[in-house]
Amino acid sequence: MNTRRIPRLGWEVTDIGYGMWGMGGWTGSDDEASARALDRAVARGCNFFDTAWIYGEGRSERLLGELLRRHPGRPLLTATKVPPKDRVWPGKGTTPAGQVYPYDHIVDYTDRSLANLGRDVIDLQQLHVWDDRWARDDGWKRAAEDLKRAGKIRAFGISINRWEPANVLLALETDLVDTVQVVYNVFDQAPEDRLFEVCAQKGIGVIARVPLDEGSLTGTLTPQSRWPDGDFRNIYFQPPKLEETLARVAPLKALAAEWGEPLPAVALRFILAHPAVTTVIPGMRALANVEANMAVSGRPLPPAQVAALRAFRWDRKPDHRP
Repeated sequence: MNTRRIPRLGWEVTDIGYGMWGMGGWTGSDDEASARALDRAVARGCNFFDTAWIYGEGRSERLLGELLRRHPGRPLLTATKVPPKDRVWPGKGTTPAGQVYPYDHIVDYTDRSLANLGRDVIDLQQLHVWDDRWARDDGWKRAAEDLKRAGKIRAFGISINRWEPANVLLALETDLVDTVQVVYNVFDQAPEDRLFEVCAQKGIGVIARVPLDEGSLTGTLTPQSRWPDGDFRNIYFQPPKLEETLARVAPLKALAAEWGEPLPAVALRFILAHPAVTTVIPGMRALANVEANMAVSGRPLPPAQVAALRAFRWDRKPDHRP
């Protein structure tokens, strides 16, 4: 597989990584099927696996730990996330940083993740929510420095709230942040406005999450799509959002068909076309998805097709901002 370099870290990361939310945080997860899919990704050459403690309260991390033990000779990169202490997603800057990410909380959850992974060191520890009003708080900054100094983490990152790609720029000025994780896809193109330029200037890695818009850009959803109780997608696609999304997906499907490619491949290749992106982390629970997604590695869309997809930008606004 093709790799891209994170200048700050000197890491070579496969441009298609593995998002593990669905293996711990979605309904219908099957650990044996997940293990087969993960093993196949390793066989294909994938080296970046992103999880979080909250994905099944350690379940997804334990699956990753088992993968590491099945492939002891492979240089696989582990990335996980510290949940906010107040358990509020997305992060709200009206809550003091000390109530969301106090020093002891970050250290404690890093230790929990290390135990779940069965590792002495996490390659990339991230904060799972963020608001830049916390950027000057001392707690998270000391935790990042001390965890690196203690050898418990190799790098530190921030996962940015959905649809707020500029809501991290102050934190990046601290020079403590090695990577950012941001929603970026055919619909959500706003990270290109400012964030990507700053990351490129500072050599910060960019992890593109939600590349298929929680499933809409697979082209498989219908007006009748429903999920079991407790599944996040019931919230994300609650009426009238599902209908509005499908109306935007329909012309995209037609365009992908004109190009002779499945819509998911077009969506991933669009993301790979931006040079600031280090890796894309689609969620994959089936072998067929692993094969299809890994196959686009090293195949960014050509400029003319990227230009055609500019018309599908959809600037959605978060509804939690005070």
